[in-house]
Amino acid sequence: MASNQPTGIVPLRAGQIPGANMPVMSNQPNVPLTSTQPTANMPLRMGTQRPSAFNVQQQQQPPQLGMQQGPAAGASVQHPQHMQIQPLQEPITAQPHTAAGHQQPPTDLMQHQTPGHMQPQLGVTKPTPTPSLQLLPAASRQHGLMTPMMKGDKFRFTTSDDNTLLKQVQGTHLPDGRVIEVKPLIHIVEGIFKLADPSIGAISDLETRASLEALEDKTYQTDSLGMLEVLAYIIDRISCEITCKCSGGGDAHVTALSILNMVSSYSWDAKLALALSAFAVTYGEFWLVAQSYTTNQLAKAVAILKQLPEILEHTHVLKPQFDAIKNLVRAMVDVSKCIVQFNELPSQYITAENDALYSASAHIPVAVYWTIRSILACASQLTGLTLFGREHMVSTTEAWELSSLAHKLSNMHSHLLSLLENCHKYIHEKKYLEALHNLKTLFEMSHIDNMRILRALIYPKDDLLPLVDGATKTRVNLEVLRRKMVLLLISDLDISQEEVIILEQLYSEARQHQTRHESQYEVVWLPIVDPNMPWTDNKQKQFQSLQSAMPWYTVYHPSLIDRAVIQFIKEEWQFGKKPILVVLDPHGKVVCPNALHMMWIWGSLAYPFSTAREEALWREETWRLELLVDGLDPVILNWMAEGRYICLYGGEDMDWIRKFTTATNAVAKTAGIPLGMVYVGKSNPKDRVRRNNDTIASENLSHIWQDLTSIWYFWVRLESMWYSKVQLGRNAETDHVMQEIMRMLTYDSSEGGWAVFARGSAEMASAKGAIFLTCMQEYNTVWKDQVEPKGFMPAMRDHLGQLHTPHHCNRLVLPGTAGKIPERIICSECGRVMEKFLMYRCCDE
Repeated sequence: MASNQPTGIVPLRAGQIPGANMPVMSNQPNVPLTSTQPTANMPLRMGTQRPSAFNVQQQQQPPQLGMQQGPAAGASVQHPQHMQIQPLQEPITAQPHTAAGHQQPPTDLMQHQTPGHMQPQLGVTKPTPTPSLQLLPAASRQHGLMTPMMKGDKFRFTTSDDNTLLKQVQGTHLPDGRVIEVKPLIHIVEGIFKLADPSIGAISDLETRASLEALEDKTYQTDSLGMLEVLAYIIDRISCEITCKCSGGGDAHVTALSILNMVSSYSWDAKLALALSAFAVTYGEFWLVAQSYTTNQLAKAVAILKQLPEILEHTHVLKPQFDAIKNLVRAMVDVSKCIVQFNELPSQYITAENDALYSASAHIPVAVYWTIRSILACASQLTGLTLFGREHMVSTTEAWELSSLAHKLSNMHSHLLSLLENCHKYIHEKKYLEALHNLKTLFEMSHIDNMRILRALIYPKDDLLPLVDGATKTRVNLEVLRRKMVLLLISDLDISQEEVIILEQLYSEARQHQTRHESQYEVVWLPIVDPNMPWTDNKQKQFQSLQSAMPWYTVYHPSLIDRAVIQFIKEEWQFGKKPILVVLDPHGKVVCPNALHMMWIWGSLAYPFSTAREEALWREETWRLELLVDGLDPVILNWMAEGRYICLYGGEDMDWIRKFTTATNAVAKTAGIPLGMVYVGKSNPKDRVRRNNDTIASENLSHIWQDLTSIWYFWVRLESMWYSKVQLGRNAETDHVMQEIMRMLTYDSSEGGWAVFARGSAEMASAKGAIFLTCMQEYNTVWKDQVEPKGFMPAMRDHLGQLHTPHHCNRLVLPGTAGKIPERIICSECGRVMEKFLMYRCCDE
């Protein structure tokens, strides 16, 4: 009479203890099996080696053709306590199959590391040079029955390498071009896994179940349901294959290849999605009954037939097994989602020739295979619980096997993730270069208005308002700038308070006369930050502080500005550290790459802030006192109107300041000339200049600028004059104004004081502090008699010339990031080419 038992399942005789000297049937007909595998609960003796990475891998590999499959029929079965494992030796590298002409990718995904001290190695491990070693399934276990799928496969060791496996897996891949939406399918499957969390709490804890039921459900959208109608048949076929093979003790490797053959026409990510969906049906049904049998009569009846109540009464024993299933399911989902992301990479930015993508293409088939093997292992666990009930639940070997598979998939996922990250970096770089090229091309084109340019620079999308109106502090659209002259103030977050204050004054003055032609422009602040640096709370506060202080338009947040735009600004407009002011006309054309120098020198008079306007203004200028102090101090303008002699002096040496002011005031009194003296300090005024101001005021030595911003602005205007001349291609050899500007900047960069005397617009004389002090001290004894025939200014200039010696050491310090620095600079005193040095300074005085 034919037996009704499935192939490979041996019924228990009455009174027989499970696992006691039972014969085992092979999953292949007429092939009895033997085994030398230790039982699940057999303790490790001191010195006994834990199963190696090779052992785990070999037990999951198919046997090679011609290898020994087991003893002849009728051979006896060894008792578990006599089982031994042959030790394994040095590793050997196995290369995967690749297309002709291509370099073979690494094979580090084709092995895994066991938990503990084992380290990952490339390739596979070969056994000792003895006849082909394979351990076949044990006939029984000490405290339970074997999962059906594991019989005939679980502990098989062969010398089959990953190259053979890769060829077998790739041999099942025959895509016909059909495409399915994989992400919705993966989302549905992931939702099932989350709701059917195989933990004891998910079964017994009502609060946990309530929180899971409250999970946002996006799995029943119309598109997803339509797709499932098409795929329902293939999913059902795979589910039946899994259930039948697990129940009937099928070979896991053969079953995995069978499933791969069923989905041979699909892409690799679709294969995984379909296999996971088929498993999710069985998985979900199992846990749906397990979670509902205490409250639903239908579920209770089904649970009784599946022996679930008896199993779930011993949930504390099953916890390690359920945890292992949960971890393996999570690893399967992670690998699947990662492979889906590879399939979504944009082909216009990355091709199969890319190193990372090429390497991934060799690893993905193996990852798909082992994920399907993991699906079969999990399904076998659930089937074992259903078939063998409480007798199966005390075994811990299956849990260890599931943990090994989870570790293997985790290693594969980590490596695939690193390759995916490299692909994303490559794509990001390609997009960056494309955006940079498009931006350069855009500025070479003509436009009817400035909107395409502004959208490319600030924010190209319409999903948010990218600007903040400085007057109302509300967010606005880029449309407020359409067909207007726009001045782009470009800086980092370290723009100085003085720069903001002066720009605010100039901007406010222009806004007081809205009908004037020179007020018809808008300013927009573009904050530039390093996109590779993290955005911190301190940076956010610094940005918000600057944004709130600006009365013009500002970009809502620095992150809106694309990395390609930042690079374009640095390359095309030479932005470094110092702020720049790029002028765009109403059509978006750049009329000046940096009008900040013009703004500092002439304010709104420089409108429309074009290079042509800059040249025109310089043609009207000469070296005069008005150019130096234009509008800085009304007192000086009044002195000029009164016809006074005016002396500007600077430096930080307070001892020299006392001597010079005392001697100069004495000369003015003796000569009977009206004199006004002003201390202008030093560029980047700090505490020393502030202390000098206080001392000069308390000792009544001269007039001062109490606000250090005025001192800062005085020197910034001088620097701006120099950079403006350089930007226009001028040099000190042929430009007298530039030569005098350099002389003033040299005074500021050198040690000691300096002074400039002027009367009216034409008469001016300057010298370093030591020479000027000597000149004043020698007035009565040397050149007093020359004043009457020559005049005071000519007599003073002549004596300064006599005191000047050819020996000098001048320094010119210019901020290296404020603009283009010429390679050749002429000394303002002797006309020789100055040496060039690099100086780094950090001054927190």
